[in-house]
Order: sequence, then C-alpha cells, then structure tokens
Amino acid sequence: MLVDEIIRQLDQSLEVEFSFYQIEIPAEAISLLPAQQQNFVLDWVERAASINITVGYEFLLHAVEALEKLGQEMIEAWLLHAMDSYDRSGLRQALEIVRDMEAYIQFGKERTAAALYAEHEAILSHFVQGLSGRELKLGMIESALPYTDSETLFLPQIVARLPVAKDNFRLLKAMTAHLWAQTRYGSFQVDLLQQLASYADQESAFSSFHTLERIRLDACLQRELPGLHRDMQELSGLLDESLTLLPDHAMKLLQDPQATVHTTLQLLNELYDQLVLIDCCYQGRLDPDAIAETRAARIEREKALLRVAFKEIAEEHHGEESPQQQRFEISNNQQEQAHDLDFSLTLEDAPVAPPAVVSRLITSIMLDFGEVPDEYLTPAGDGEYDISKYQQQEAGSVDVWSGTYHEEGAFFYNEWDYRRRHHKKRWCALREVEAEEKESGFYAQTLHKYRGLGISLRRTFELLRGEDKLLKRQNFGDDIDIDAVVEAWPDWIEGSEMTNRLFTHMHKEERNIAVLFMVDMSGSTRGWINDAEREALILMVESLQILGDRYAIYGFSGNTRKRCDSYHIKDFDEPLDDGVRARICGIEAKDYTRMGAPIRHYTEKLNQVDARIKLLITLSDGKPDDYDLEYRGEYAIEDTRMALYEAQRAGVHTYCITIDATGHDYLPHMYGAANFTVIDKVEKLPLKIADIYRKITS
Repeated sequence: MLVDEIIRQLDQSLEVEFSFYQIEIPAEAISLLPAQQQNFVLDWVERAASINITVGYEFLLHAVEALEKLGQEMIEAWLLHAMDSYDRSGLRQALEIVRDMEAYIQFGKERTAAALYAEHEAILSHFVQGLSGRELKLGMIESALPYTDSETLFLPQIVARLPVAKDNFRLLKAMTAHLWAQTRYGSFQVDLLQQLASYADQESAFSSFHTLERIRLDACLQRELPGLHRDMQELSGLLDESLTLLPDHAMKLLQDPQATVHTTLQLLNELYDQLVLIDCCYQGRLDPDAIAETRAARIEREKALLRVAFKEIAEEHHGEESPQQQRFEISNNQQEQAHDLDFSLTLEDAPVAPPAVVSRLITSIMLDFGEVPDEYLTPAGDGEYDISKYQQQEAGSVDVWSGTYHEEGAFFYNEWDYRRRHHKKRWCALREVEAEEKESGFYAQTLHKYRGLGISLRRTFELLRGEDKLLKRQNFGDDIDIDAVVEAWPDWIEGSEMTNRLFTHMHKEERNIAVLFMVDMSGSTRGWINDAEREALILMVESLQILGDRYAIYGFSGNTRKRCDSYHIKDFDEPLDDGVRARICGIEAKDYTRMGAPIRHYTEKLNQVDARIKLLITLSDGKPDDYDLEYRGEYAIEDTRMALYEAQRAGVHTYCITIDATGHDYLPHMYGAANFTVIDKVEKLPLKIADIYRKITS
C-alpha cells in the first residue's frame, strides 16, 4: 500500500482532508514495507487521528523508525500511552510522547520493573486509612520527589529506582509512610516559613531542617512501626545511601521519645554550619508555602467547627445554663512520650463521650499544636461563626465545570472509544446521589389503579417461591427409592459392593437471586413515561416481597462525562419501608442518558452480592446519548455495548425493557437478540416487566 493510498483511505475514514497537511514522509521507505506492516501503519494512524489528526500525522512521520526500534507490540503501547496522555493533559503532552520516541523507550524499560501510582493507589489509600492521625488524601505528581501539604500526600507517578518491581513498590510505600509521619509526629506544629526566615540561604536551611527531621521521624517509626522501619532502612541500603553523621548528643536528642519539631529546630541552629546534607530515597522534599497555606486554612476551620460542636454538646448536657459560661477540659491519658493522641474530654469535671466527628477534630488540632489551645475549649456564642463557610458544600453546576465535582467524592470509570478500539481510562466521574423523597398519594393510587393486576401478580409470584422437589438416589432421606433398589439388587446378589444411594428426599429449592433495576431518569422520560416507570416499580416491589429475592433500585442520569449521577432509591439490604416508597414516588426526569458508566457501576454493586443469579434490568425510553456531541450515535451505542459485555463477562445477566419504537434498530447490537423487549404501548409496561422478570428468573 503506497503513501498516496494511505492518505486517500484516511481522507475517507476520517471524513477530513488529511492530505491538506501536505505530509512529507519517507514514501519510498513505507512503500517498501511488507503489506502486513503497511496495513498496521494505516490502522494505527487512523486510530491516533481519531482523537486528533495531528497525533495521527506525527505517528505517520515516525512510523518507519518506530517499526525498526519498537516493534508492533510496543508501538501499540506507545500510542495508547500518548492517547491516554491526550485525554488527561491535552494535545501538547500527547505530541511530546509521539515525537520523543527515545524517552518512551527508556520509560518502557523503567516500566517493566516500576511501581506505578495508578496501579497501587487503592492499596496505598487503605494503608494510609489504617494509620493513626488525621484523615489524609492521596494525589499523583509528575515529579520524582514526593511531598505533602499536611492534608494530601503527593506521590510520584512512577517509581523505578530499583531493578525489582516489588522493591519499587516498597519504596513507594516508604515514601507514603514518611509523608504520613510528618503529619503524625508534628513536623508542621510550627510555622516553618517564620522559624527559618532568619537564615540567609533559605533553600539550604529547609534542606538541613528536612534532613534532621527525617532522623527524628525515623526514630518515631522505629518505635511505632518497627517492621516498616526495617523495610525503609533496607531500601536505603539497596541504594547504597550513606548515613547522615551527627554528633552523638544530637542523635540521642532526635531519637528521644520526647523529641519534637522544636528539638529539630534547636539542633538546626546549633549544627547548621556542620551539616553534610544526605537525602534519603524516601525523604522527598518540603513545600513550606503549600504547608503554610493549607495549615492556616485548617486552623481557622477546625477552631470554628470544634467550638460550635462544644456549644451543641454543652446545650445537650446543661440546657438552661448559658454554654459560654462552661468550659471543656482535654487531658492526655498518657505522658510517656510526645505525640500521644489518647485523650479524655470533660465538661465541668464530668466526663463526656465526644461524637466521632469531634474526636477527629480534636485529633487534628492536637497534631497542629501538640495540644488543644485554651481558646478552643469555650463553646461558641450565638452567631459567632457562619458555620456554612466551613462545612463541605454540595457540588453545584459551577463546581462541575471547574473540575471540583469531577475530582472529589466520585467513582471513576473507563469509557470505550470504538474508534481507537481502546478504553479512555478513568474518563467518567459518577457520583451517588440520594433520590428525592416525594410524599404523595401516588403509591397508594397505583396499587388501587392496578388492584386486579396486583392480585394476579402476587398469585403468580407465590408459585415461584419454590416447591418441594423429590430428589432420588440420595445416600440418606425420607423414604426408600424403589427404582434405585431394583437397579442395585443384582450387585447385592453377586456379592459386589452396592451403592448406598437408595433413598428419596423432599427438598425445597431455595431462590438465590439478586436483581438491580436501572431506571432511566433522563429528560426524555418526563411526563407519562416517568409515571409508567414508577407504576411498574411499585407493582414489582410489592410482588418481590412475596418471593424474598434481593433487589435494588437505582436511577441514572447525567450531563457530560464529568457528571454521571446514580440516584439511590433502594439498596439490596434495605427493607421496603416508607423511605423507599417515597423515593420511588420521587423518581423524576433529570438530564441525559450516558449509560456506560452507570452500567459499570451497577455491575460492581452486583458483584459485591453473593448470589447464584445476578441480573441487571434496564428500564429506558431510548438509546444512550448525552449533552456533549461525542457521546451520541455509534460512539454511545458502542460504549454501552462494551459495558454490557463487561457485565456479562463478570457473570451479570443483562436485560432491557424500552418503549422506543426504533429500539429494534440498535438493541440487538447492544443487548443481543433475546435480551430486550420493545413495548409499543406504555400502559403495558407494569404487566410486561413482571412477566419478563418471572421468565428470566425461573
């Protein structure tokens, strides 16, 4: 295949003038490639150009060189890495990856034994949650040097300093532990910018402080987490790092259980001119500006929240007395070493059991000051603080578009891009939202409206509960199995060993089914379609009470990939109470129908349930689409189809019930020929959903 033919085919497949770029490529070199490699180049140029034509152009320029240096398998990984970078960081980053092939080759060598943050984020998150102290978040950075702002631990994207992957993960974990130790053992109990302002060389002063503080923190870890400390020292030995040499009295002071950050500052002033700075592999760096900004905001916020919480506790204990006339006392239960977080709370000499949120506040304040300052111990006065300023707010539309909504408190899911034939990683942000409870007579009206159908459904479902089944040829049972005895008689006559399976046993077959109803709450369901969905669910849940099957109900809607919403109506372990009934009545039309992320989310929920049969039933009025133009047509259908395939591969059966008259055009491709039903009249939906459920679960 010649270069002109490649360009002609790209013009057709991408529906753009690819030749407009006046490509200058080694035509002779490409034309000399074997046909299989020419086809390979065309395929991957088309995939790369599907995200941005410039990326496809750059690959075409480097295709021959890439085949020589990388080979086809590594080219695929190289281009997919560029595409993922395009999704995360835009065109500039993707082009840098394609243009700098040598850097990717080096990256590939490192990656074979590297510890990747993305692969270990979940493990490290659980690790940090299991440690004492303030609740901390994790973040990823491009730099190789980790740091913390005292609330978030920022870790390298890739750690590849050691030749073995297991050791690189241990190093990543050691970095995490050291950053945690800075927050836990009081490295930031002082204003570092102010404390080190007198030094002429600020950078050198912070580096020297960091080195001394690392020695103190190592001693803390050795006392509290000796196994982890041994790991950290072993990693330092593997990298042939020299020990930091200090006078004996300095080492003794830093390793004393009562040592604090003030001990470090005292020794810094004494030893500053004598220190030989030696960085440790897990030490990272300090960012005093980020620490100061985060610490100042936290101190203001937590003082207000604690004093307001004390006001509520005081009012609860002494309702008549003015809370401002009372005073709380906090005392450490142990004084054996610094940084103990075990405390007792009293009010007017009477012990108080603080709520969990108050305990967390006190712990965080003690980490910032070493104690709770006196001014924090008096309950707040009426109107002294605008508490809404400090409480976490619900994300609104402004937060969505600014990215806050996308990053905080969301589940991230891949999305299938059929053009590149690969997932966009962590592309969709899905948040669980509590469905609105609507107190209305709709529930009772529905039961009355369909009272005849309801009686019929209940009778039908009663038959599905399971009948006694006669099991034959059992080794124990309620009666003799005559047929088995007759068959075993010749063996007994001949003196051969005879089977002991000679009994019958009555067994009641138990249902072991988990079903999740996925309800379309897009704007197109507004009106009579929404009423029909709610009516169908009301009849279903009343009937399912008879069967005893575990079931859940969630609505879904959204607005672009940054806001895929899952509305909680009923979870598997919730009873059918007034709250669930009110949430069913509150189902109403919202935004758009981006289906891939909700399907993946509900598949994970079903996989957490121990059941023999797992079923995901979708109630929808049309094909998937969204506000952004990309998630429409073939793209949306292919992503939904892939999400359904992933669900089936995970052992979840999927079925769709729709009232879209054109559903026959796309549903067989998405669900399969036998896994959907198109209803021509909305009035049939309540009866049809019950009939389908009965068929697919019995």
